[in-house]
Amino acid sequence: MNAIGGSILVSVMLVVIFGSDRWAVIGVMAGMLYLPLGQVIPVFGINLFAMRFVEIAVFVRIVFRREFLSFVWNGIDRVFFALYTFTTLVFLARSNEGQANVIGIAVDAFICYFSFRMLLEDVEDFKWFLKVFLLFLGPYTALVLTESLMGYHLFTFLGYVQDVWREGRIRSVGSFDHPALLGTLGASFVQLYIGLWFSRKDRMFALAGIVFCLAIVWASNSGGPISCVIYGLLGWMLWVCRKRMQWFRRSLVAALCLLALVMKAPIWFLIAKLGAITGGDSWHRSQIIDVFVRHIDEWWLAGIPIGATKYWLPTYNHVTGGVDLTNNYLCFGAQAGLGATALSILLLVRGFSYVGNALEIIRNSSESDSSLEFLFWGFGVVLAVHAFNWLGIPYYDQTYVLWFMQLAVLATLSDKVIRSGSNIVELSLPKQELKAMQRHRYRSTITMSKFQTLA
Repeated sequence: MNAIGGSILVSVMLVVIFGSDRWAVIGVMAGMLYLPLGQVIPVFGINLFAMRFVEIAVFVRIVFRREFLSFVWNGIDRVFFALYTFTTLVFLARSNEGQANVIGIAVDAFICYFSFRMLLEDVEDFKWFLKVFLLFLGPYTALVLTESLMGYHLFTFLGYVQDVWREGRIRSVGSFDHPALLGTLGASFVQLYIGLWFSRKDRMFALAGIVFCLAIVWASNSGGPISCVIYGLLGWMLWVCRKRMQWFRRSLVAALCLLALVMKAPIWFLIAKLGAITGGDSWHRSQIIDVFVRHIDEWWLAGIPIGATKYWLPTYNHVTGGVDLTNNYLCFGAQAGLGATALSILLLVRGFSYVGNALEIIRNSSESDSSLEFLFWGFGVVLAVHAFNWLGIPYYDQTYVLWFMQLAVLATLSDKVIRSGSNIVELSLPKQELKAMQRHRYRSTITMSKFQTLA
């Protein structure tokens, strides 16, 4: 790590530790953008990524400020905890190599996800985040566009050496490790800024966010993120049948079953056909699923060493020594078997369930702000985008921070809507007005109590 990278890291850690809860979230996300995976600090002979120090800072903050006291577990939290606990324990029981890496992944997951759960408390917090995040997303977009247009990787000023990806047009990587992971940043956040667009007072911020995110996807020049944007737009088009989503889901399942019956190839080769439209190595992604299904007897119980998959396909990853595993669901399966894959799918299902229940409450409440329904629909769309994107790439660099943040916000706000019930109007109130309302209720309760005592 050079002096510039160290200065960014220290600044981010100070904001995380001493800033407000809102600014702490901004600090973590700014670290995700401007601290590449190549920024490491040697500690006792072990190279620790810069983001790990940011995680330590947010953990220290939450412990010393006792911000965990108001935390309440929900169904998404339990599945999330079960997924990474199960995956880690099964891997440690099966393998004698790579234990530190798997433990590190679990620690990253727990600290990031639960920290975001405790720091972002309500809708106004999240809207504020989306607006202030533009201060960091705008310059970052300029950097990746410059990389795309000039062919020079500007993050070398941080000492981050990354080859320029040239496949026709240059593919930007920014601070990420792969163009598709950079594109995931734009393809996921654009759905949230579309949701923000329907709040009239925030439209200029939403428009800027949409432009920045689409520019990042364009600069990545990757088929996966482009597919995610298209998939997200289809999700927004489903708004017209939002009250009949159960029929859509049933129709989708029926259509897939029918295709499975009439197609000569297995159903997962639809991914390859989609790649013929959007570009990208989608044929390989279909082959990965196919080869894992054919060898399911070797990994279903407790996973498989990635080196043992070397001869499953004619080509393999020279870094890992096995197949190039470009599927996040199967990554969980390779680590800890079919149970881990099932838990990863259950996590997504639980997320959709919470968003759906929250939308139902918002829709049936006459007092709620109409823009609130669009914002929560955006949560459902971004979750669907990640579910689709997992078919094409695992989040193996700092992209995990992005994913955990969006999942945590979804879990916090959906759970708050479900718990609020008839008091849904309070979710869209600024904190000052909400506190004033709560003080008024408290005083009214005290006055009524005194009146009853006198009576």
